[in-house]
Amino acid sequence: MKLEGAVALVTGGARRLGRALSLGLAEAGCDIFIHYRSSAGAAGRTASDVRALGRHAATAAADLSHPEQVDDLFEVFDTAFGRLDILVNSAASFERTPFGEATVAEWDAALALNLRAPFLMTQRAAVRMRTATERRGTQGEHRAPGVIINMSDMSALAAWEGFAPHGVSKAGLLHLTALTARELGPEVRANAIVPGPILPPPGETAEDPAWREKGRRIPLGRTGDPRYVAHAARFLAENDYVTGATIHVDGGEHLLTGGAR
Repeated sequence: MKLEGAVALVTGGARRLGRALSLGLAEAGCDIFIHYRSSAGAAGRTASDVRALGRHAATAAADLSHPEQVDDLFEVFDTAFGRLDILVNSAASFERTPFGEATVAEWDAALALNLRAPFLMTQRAAVRMRTATERRGTQGEHRAPGVIINMSDMSALAAWEGFAPHGVSKAGLLHLTALTARELGPEVRANAIVPGPILPPPGETAEDPAWREKGRRIPLGRTGDPRYVAHAARFLAENDYVTGATIHVDGGEHLLTGGAR
């Protein structure tokens, strides 16, 4: 897909990794619709930074764990842009939940946001992507398909103790990616990214000894940076012959036995 002038919707696109994805796609020429749940100030700052890059930007709030708010979000999106080329499902929760203490409510909350919401977003995005196919033009003899990019994490690959609902939801997201690629092709492509040690946890910095030690334990011997994930997202958006793939942007962390945290 030619990214200059394409429209991308990034869920959780205001802060941290979502912000990097929003700005990375804007730098590549995309106009950006930034979803957020409660970070209105951060969304406004990210939108301003997108506009400073010469691209259009709009923002909207929604709790994607509520299906009706997914529909409301697309109503705002349709008014703002009217076409959709790229959907990045980045919004997620990350809650520690000891296996023996996990409640039904905690299980449902993790799957509602981390798995059901990307499914509903993809359903609704696909309808819009199919109608935009003609306007996207051709790559050789083929129309450029729409693009879904799902953000998973290492808990999808390894059995992290204390994160059962979260890990199951992220593993399910990888399978959803494969199903989406098979069922929605050729009009829509779907791929996933699994970041590794890209951002230190909230409240920590890249200089904290524990974070630096985490980097030393992985094959590349260092932690990463959000720009590496943004580069992967740009590749997946541009390359029209990649679908159903999972890209690890983790310095080789997935190669470690058990993917230990």
